[in-house]
Amino acid sequence: MLINHDTRCALDAVVDLVNTAPGDGGEDRLPDVAALRRFVERNAVSDIGTLGERDLAAVRSVRARFAEVFATAGSRTRHTAELLNTMIAAAGTTPRLTDHDGYDWHVHYFAPGASLADHLAADGGMALAFLVVAGEHERLRRCEAPDCRFAFVDLSRNRSRRYCDSRTCGNRLHVAAYRARRKEAAS
Repeated sequence: MLINHDTRCALDAVVDLVNTAPGDGGEDRLPDVAALRRFVERNAVSDIGTLGERDLAAVRSVRARFAEVFATAGSRTRHTAELLNTMIAAAGTTPRLTDHDGYDWHVHYFAPGASLADHLAADGGMALAFLVVAGEHERLRRCEAPDCRFAFVDLSRNRSRRYCDSRTCGNRLHVAAYRARRKEAAS
């Protein structure tokens, strides 16, 4: 599947945002405005002014809507499309060509001066919409490691990725299965 640079960046930001949510009694990885600033820096989100508590609350709301998209993506395409349509419309999507920060021409979907939440909803929502249009919405997944469940976008050629990170979650489960087989063989 061919995904251009700005769509990939938007998908990465969506995944990062969804994975900041507290899961199964875990802690919220977006607890305050300082963490929100780090999120913006980590994802190189451009055209963002001063951030405050209102931005934090609005981004958490967008995060919940993105999490719902991941929850419905594999099975309920119509519902996923409705979620994305609502989010994109509410963000006041305004497509425009831009070439900033050393990147060639690409499209931003947020209006100039948009809030961080609208920026994420517009660009991230459109990136997810492209996957739905391409019939690739099943690529939106959750890690199969029972103690993880992080979101990720499976961009592998054969759609076979099962873990958010094969070096951590995947390797941990493979080592555990190997040890279990060895223990059983020794008995």
